[in-house]
Amino acid sequence: MLLPLSRIPELSPNRQAFPLIKEFLSRSELLQIKVHKQNGVTVIDCGVHVEGSWEAGILFASVCLGGLAQVKLQWMDFNGLRWPSVEVVTDHPVRACMASQYAGWPIKLGKGLTMGSGPACAIVHKGSLFRMLGYEDHSETAIICLEGRELPSDEVIQHILEECHCDPRNLYILVAPTASLVGSVQVAARALETALFKIRRLGYDLGKIISGWGVCPIPPVARDTRSGLGRTNDAIFYGSSVFCNLRDEDETLDHLVKQVPSCSTKGYGYAYMEAQATSNNFFNIDPDQFTPAEIWLCNLNSGRSFHAGSLRPDILRRSFELETNSCI
Repeated sequence: MLLPLSRIPELSPNRQAFPLIKEFLSRSELLQIKVHKQNGVTVIDCGVHVEGSWEAGILFASVCLGGLAQVKLQWMDFNGLRWPSVEVVTDHPVRACMASQYAGWPIKLGKGLTMGSGPACAIVHKGSLFRMLGYEDHSETAIICLEGRELPSDEVIQHILEECHCDPRNLYILVAPTASLVGSVQVAARALETALFKIRRLGYDLGKIISGWGVCPIPPVARDTRSGLGRTNDAIFYGSSVFCNLRDEDETLDHLVKQVPSCSTKGYGYAYMEAQATSNNFFNIDPDQFTPAEIWLCNLNSGRSFHAGSLRPDILRRSFELETNSCI
């Protein structure tokens, strides 16, 4: 079903995210990131050759969301596990999460493959998702976020320029490895996105979702990419909570909510590294694995709310390799 999003300049993800890019450029030392020009394009290293920071992680996630959401860090209690978390709140969930944050643009980065996300995806507007959304962002400025261990090559930059049809001076590329501080924050900030992704797979009309709120534990930085993929996936799958305001029939929401959380999937109960012990390809994961641990659906028509799922701190402790010593 088409979900045509109005082409309102004030809601353009590329235009809304640009002030955040200016923060990266003006505060690079404070954010512990590095900015350089490559073939006339601005490349922002958020963890490949630099340490990165908590605040850079917030900005990276905010850019991914097209500047259409509030992102902040806080301590949370995940059923007895107190741990740092990232919270995302938006009144434009489909535009922010699906038309911008959703990682649906496959790009070759060095010898591997990375998925591009962020506002530039709405300029390129390729794939089944954008056919459903019926949306294209008309912006001279293009901003793309890459999750990878290497900075983009000249060939990759040229490919992005051609796809975005923009001047090199107007292209901004952000890069952060999964196994980095910024990577941990920005992936954990995708809890709401994964909920919408799952709801869409269930055939539900995303146009009925009015606003969304997600919170997720930020996994500790892993020793390598594969472990990082495991921890970030587990953080969402076993630790995230999502709340959505909708307008629909109570019976429909009561049926839908039970199909969304991770406990409804086949792979439930195992940490990523346990379930994927024989596989090194993250992209071979069953798409149903991308879903939050628990979800609330609040019907603005009736005032009733529906809940399903639960948090699993026991699996998070295993995944995060947490060692706790009691005080005597």
